Formats: sequence, C-alpha cells, structure tokens
Amino acid sequence: MATKPRFRNDAQDASADTEDQKHPVDETLPPLKMFTSGLQHVAAMYAGVVAPPLIVGAAVGLSGTELTFLTGASLFTAGLATFLQTLGIWKIGARLPFVNGVTFAGVAPMLAIVDTTDDKADALPIIFGAIIVAGVLGFIAAPYFSKLVRFFPPVVTGTVITLIGVSLLPVAFGWAQGPNPAAKDYGSTTYLTLAAITLVVVLVLRRFTRGFLKQVAVLVGLVIGTLIAIPFGVTDFSPVTEADIVGFPTPFHFGAPQFALAAIISMCVVMLVSMTESTADMLALGEIVDRPADEKTIAAGLRADTLGSAISPLFNGFMCSAFAQNIGLVAMTKIRSRFVVACGGGFLVLMGLSPVAASLISVVPRPVLGGAGVVLFGSVAASGIQTLVKAGLEKDNNVLIVAVSLAVGIIPITAPEFYHAFPETAKIILDSGISTGCVAAVALNLVFNHLGKGQDDDTVTAPMEPGEEISETRGAKAAHVH
Repeated sequence: MATKPRFRNDAQDASADTEDQKHPVDETLPPLKMFTSGLQHVAAMYAGVVAPPLIVGAAVGLSGTELTFLTGASLFTAGLATFLQTLGIWKIGARLPFVNGVTFAGVAPMLAIVDTTDDKADALPIIFGAIIVAGVLGFIAAPYFSKLVRFFPPVVTGTVITLIGVSLLPVAFGWAQGPNPAAKDYGSTTYLTLAAITLVVVLVLRRFTRGFLKQVAVLVGLVIGTLIAIPFGVTDFSPVTEADIVGFPTPFHFGAPQFALAAIISMCVVMLVSMTESTADMLALGEIVDRPADEKTIAAGLRADTLGSAISPLFNGFMCSAFAQNIGLVAMTKIRSRFVVACGGGFLVLMGLSPVAASLISVVPRPVLGGAGVVLFGSVAASGIQTLVKAGLEKDNNVLIVAVSLAVGIIPITAPEFYHAFPETAKIILDSGISTGCVAAVALNLVFNHLGKGQDDDTVTAPMEPGEEISETRGAKAAHVH
C-alpha cells in the first residue's frame, strides 16, 4: 500500500521521526526472511484454522472427501481475511500484523444449530446464511462498536474466552475416544493411549524446545501421533489419494444459504463475542508493535473481520476473527512487518487451492486430534483465566459476574437436557453456552458496574495488576473508568 505510515499520536514521538522513515509495521523484509517468517505464522495457527471445520463437518456427518473440501475452504477464506486485515482497502483493515481465521467462538453455537436441524444436509446452509447476516450487520456496526469498548472490560471478555475453551473441551474428549460413538471399540484403551501419547509429545516439545519448533509443537504432535497410529490400523490415507492436486472452493458447494431467525440471532451473538476478542487483540498488538490502536484503527480492523466473515460463506468458510496466538509470535520474534503476515495469508490461500494439502489433516486419526485438542482448547480456557486475573476479582461484584456467567454458560455441558422444554428455535441459542454466558456477562456487568455506579465506591470496574491493593483512592477512581 502506498499509504503514509502512521506513528504515535504523542508529539514527542512524532517529532523524533522523519516523514520518509517507515514504521517497522510497514517495512518489507528480504524475500527469504519474508517467506520463512510468513510460514511460521501459518504453522502457529494452522491447527486452530482446521479444527472448527473438522468439528462441525464431523457433526454434520461429512465424508472424508467433503471434510477435506470444508477444511480447504476454511484455509482459503482465512487467507482472504488475512489480506483484508494486513493490506487493507479503503477504511477496511487495521493494517497491523494480524492473522485471521475461523473463530472458535462460533463452534459451539454451530454445533447447536446442527443438533437442532432435522435434515443434516440443511445444517451448513443454515449456518452459512446466519454468518452472512451476522457479518453484514457487524460491518455496519463496526464504527459504533469501537465506541462501546468500555462495556466489555476484562471481567466480560475473560469470562467469554474461558467459556469458549471449556465448551470445546468435550469435543476433544470425544475425539480421544474414537471416530464412531456407536462402534464397539469407542473409548478403547488403544484410542485413549494414542490420545495420551499425542498429548505427551506436545507437552514435551513445548517444555524442552525453543523457537520455531516450540511454536509448531501441536502440528508436530499431530504428525508424530499419526505415524504412531499407523501400526494400529486407525490411519486412513484415502482422503489424500482421492484428492485433486489443484482445486477451487466452489461457491455454495453445500447448497444455497438458508436464513433461520434463531440461527441468525445465535451467530449475531457470536459476532459480538468475536468483535470483542478482536478489539482486545488489536489493543494488545498495537502496544507490542509500538503503534497503539486508536478508535479509527479498531473500527477499520472490525470492518475487516466482519467483511471477511460475510464473504467467507460464499466459499464455504466460517466466521473469521483475529488469531491471538500469532500476537505472541510477533512479541517473541520481534518481527513487526504486516507484510510478513500478508505473506502467511498467501500461503493459506495456496493451501486452500490445493485439496491434497488440505486433505493431510483429514489423515490424522480422531484420537490423535483429541490429544492435541486438550492442549489447544485448554489453552483457550487458560487465556480467558489470564484475562480474568486482571479483572479485579478481589471485589464481590466482579466475582458475582464471573460466577453467574460461567454457571449459565456451562449449563449445556453439565446438563444437556436443561432446556428440553423450550421450543427448538430457542434451543439453538440456549444450547450455546458461549452465547448465553456472553449475554449474562454483559448484562451483569452493566447492572453491577455501570448502573448506579456512584453508590458503591469500592466496586472495581477497571483492570488491576495482580497483587495491587485496593485503596479508597483506587476505588473512587475505578468508578469513573470503564
């Protein structure tokens, strides 16, 4: 892009830079370094991109070939969304080193839609129709949402992120038991051993390796687990042999989108969660790359997320959002160029255009995926807990918000039949713990930390550092910060 680089708003920082000096975010690197660094970003987020289509595709009952197609479509649309975010067009794109891909927040609601759809062939069209509507509405709301960040403090975002991880862990446990719940060997010691071996491999790599190998520990764990599974006869290579070398994700491959009100409401709630996560990610990444994200940047970034999500179903992809794990990679490598991440987006597009490359993940046995999924989904929950640490849980108000929201959110997990008496359309929303937990957290935060906030000077409504004492001054100040 030929746009003029933006620097800090501080006058001192601006005067220290010359007009022709490029910010590190806008720098281009030598081709080899650009290539390897972009590939590393793909490796760090690959497992996260392919997991949602694998989960949803398996729930719908897709064949290995169709599952490969759905996975390739997710890779392709993740690349397009990454281009929008890093390179940008008009007022779309934060132009920061963001990798975009399928958001985990949408998995549980999509599974709820699948469960409540009588004809499973209609499940994906209904999901795609709901995502298109949610994406369009999110795009329109982006500039206004960027002004409402104060209503989504760490106590809300931390609760939601924790629920995302907790809601997905049962999926990993199901994978660990085998591919077919109706089979006699489901949950056999062979399957559970393969899952345990994969988990141990990932943990060992994360503990005793560094740099690139540590970042791709999950990917390496999947490869090693798959190789170990071959002698047990549970590895199926037919998806690779049947896949074409080159292919294009045919628009509306699974049918024209269908628009069901309950599904749309559910995915709109997911879009709200996704926009909240992306806002937090942009604020964090802006500090890391020394280009703080202001309201304008956040609005542009949210437009990229929502537009990418609206376009994604056209090519059989799901809702897109920024990947937080790549923020850690930027912080570790100190490589801040957005063009490096755009290069990674190019790799994602190429992988999506090669069914053979996309089919490789279909070879991985379900128990192996289950072992890696424990780390992958558990890390999401742990990330939410880390956010909650800064949420001021020393105060009763915030403890109540988290306690009740988590309780509401885990109802579908701990008591699956809790909403059995409700209409099927309502169950699509209620059976998604992430959606109900998010609504509960936002509503309770408004009640406890915004309405009548002057009545309780001790209420903490701003994030705190661990160990920080609450003084009367702090309490009074917090009442004015949201």
